[in-house]
Amino acid sequence: MKTNRILATVSLVALTFTTTAPAFAAGELNILTWEGYADPSFIKPFEEASGCKVNATYVGSNDDFAPKLAAGGGVFDLVSPSIDTTAPLIAAGFVDEIDTSKLDNWDDIYEKFRTADGINADGKVYGVPYAWGAIAFMYRPDKFEKAPTSIADLWDPALKGKVSLWDDKSAIYVAARLNGDNDIYNLTDEQIAAAQKKLIEQRPLIRKYWSTAGELVDLYKSGEVWISNTWAGYQSSLLEKEGVKVVEFIPKENAEGWMDSFMVVKGTPNEDCAYKFLNMMTSEPGQCGVANVNGYSVANPVAAKKCMSEEQFTSLHQDDPDYLDSLLLWKNLGARLPAYTNAWNAVKAQ
Repeated sequence: MKTNRILATVSLVALTFTTTAPAFAAGELNILTWEGYADPSFIKPFEEASGCKVNATYVGSNDDFAPKLAAGGGVFDLVSPSIDTTAPLIAAGFVDEIDTSKLDNWDDIYEKFRTADGINADGKVYGVPYAWGAIAFMYRPDKFEKAPTSIADLWDPALKGKVSLWDDKSAIYVAARLNGDNDIYNLTDEQIAAAQKKLIEQRPLIRKYWSTAGELVDLYKSGEVWISNTWAGYQSSLLEKEGVKVVEFIPKENAEGWMDSFMVVKGTPNEDCAYKFLNMMTSEPGQCGVANVNGYSVANPVAAKKCMSEEQFTSLHQDDPDYLDSLLLWKNLGARLPAYTNAWNAVKAQ
């Protein structure tokens, strides 16, 4: 019965997608992606060299991808979801198989990423790995006499009004780890309820739930927030440019890990531009582009070696992709997704 419900949901979403009128613009690439993944520093040179114009729409959560594709079929050419979100897009028929023979750098990408279950189905490849990293935690050292080391620091009553948390279902993962429930992608109803209760207890301490990188940066700049979780490397680098000192840390309860891949939206008439873009993004300009703009680790260590200093290469764990195994790599929640999202929405409704 559970399998039937999943297939029915996927079929309904796919039907919505296929019956939406196409709105593609030839010669342009419309990308649904994360902040920083279409930065002018590497996109403008690509546009000039390829003749392909890039338009980016940004998401604040992986939960945005499927609804936006379902509601706007024909609008986007490429999407870049994380590894926990790719399988449902494949199952719904939203994305096309990747022709890896058209990718100049495919064999240079870490094998563990190329063969990941999330982008492979029925012997076919559906995603091109791009970047990876951690959902770390971050604080302003000028506001703490003792450096935070635990998720519990985000529940300290002394920090009332100075705490922020990502507006995302992953807040359930955070609270679950604090409760000692470390199998965060297979939580029982009781464990989800306990995480929800813990987050409701934290609610009076929260200044604001952040949804974009810029929003969190502004909260730190203004002094409204002193501690939060973060997309490791990105907000901290933005704050450093603004002269605001922050420190990232992996708490003793561990942190989640992620890997983002680009996927080609089914039916795009801009396939030529799409593959030109994928080749650029997995070569030196795109790989060091995201490393320099977002501070993320990248999927192609061969390209990274050509354009990174030895210090940057090492600090981003490009010589040690197994670092990702030490984190709690995001997983597809499958039929359990509504239980997590409903719990998080209930917290925000308080």
